[in-house]
Amino acid sequence: MFKRFIVKGAGILALVSGAWMLTACTTTVKLKVLEPAQIDRAAHTKQIAVSPFEGDTVGLAGKIEATLAKQKLDGDYYFTTVSRKEVDQLLQEQQFQYSGVVNENRLVEAGELLGAQAFVAGEVTSASARDDRHYEERMECANKKCNEYRVYNVACQIRTVSMGANIKMIDVSKGDIIHADSFTKSRRWKHCRDDSRTLPTKSAGLELLASEIATDFVHRLTPHYTTMTVTLLDDPDMDYSAEQKKTLSLAIEYIEAGRLDKAERMLGTLLDSTDNRSYVAAYDLGVVKEAQGDLAEARRLYHLADDLQVEPVDEINEAVKRIDRVMVNREKALSQISQ
Repeated sequence: MFKRFIVKGAGILALVSGAWMLTACTTTVKLKVLEPAQIDRAAHTKQIAVSPFEGDTVGLAGKIEATLAKQKLDGDYYFTTVSRKEVDQLLQEQQFQYSGVVNENRLVEAGELLGAQAFVAGEVTSASARDDRHYEERMECANKKCNEYRVYNVACQIRTVSMGANIKMIDVSKGDIIHADSFTKSRRWKHCRDDSRTLPTKSAGLELLASEIATDFVHRLTPHYTTMTVTLLDDPDMDYSAEQKKTLSLAIEYIEAGRLDKAERMLGTLLDSTDNRSYVAAYDLGVVKEAQGDLAEARRLYHLADDLQVEPVDEINEAVKRIDRVMVNREKALSQISQ
């Protein structure tokens, strides 16, 4: 039911004040960084089977299998998954299932028969949806001059969908747990009678949460790329000639355009022309080398810039700390990939 009453226009006037904000213009570049899997031991078990999950009315086990199967790194699939058809057939033939759930004591035996290095098992502990209703006030003009306003209520509904699951990864050869954890997800959607939004069905909401849990679980097992934003230095740190200033400006423009090859040559020329005394040239060239994946050269250039800076420069200090971490993580990820 709507409530209607009149509010005089003067009563809803508000003063809005604003302020000018000055911001410095900086040039940034995105770096692609290889990160290792959180669960290092998972690198030894890339042939994986997924068993049916207890209480799995939302298809979580299937989503985990599908997520594992599509994981790629540099164009190559990272995991090999045993097809669900093979898993189900073996479980039925060997009578490993009871009420649709595999006895965990027999997962190792099932994994050996399937040629899997690891088995993923688990249970869906909760899957629910709740609707809450309330009213929200709206305001509209009560006449053509809009000097009076009418306030009325609109019915709204909030749908909250929640899901919980316990998931474990078992080493077939050793019979112990590689990784186990509990996952909880929740989402809220709102719809009011005067908007065009629609509420997802309970099943659609739970499917979304199951996909998110599958993604989170598999993400822990897989090396992956992340991106970070790094700021370039664009002000000369010494008495540049007009030609050197132009070279720095053009190099940064080429970086912005994604032409790292040309920026690399120009920054190298700039660094040489300053007799390796410009930390700006050394640092920016280090950023380009890091973006190109030449981490050892990037590290050398960052340390050169560090030696040349007279007063602390935040970008250089961060780069010196970052590059060692990036190199260690890259080596760990490469080791995981090669196993």
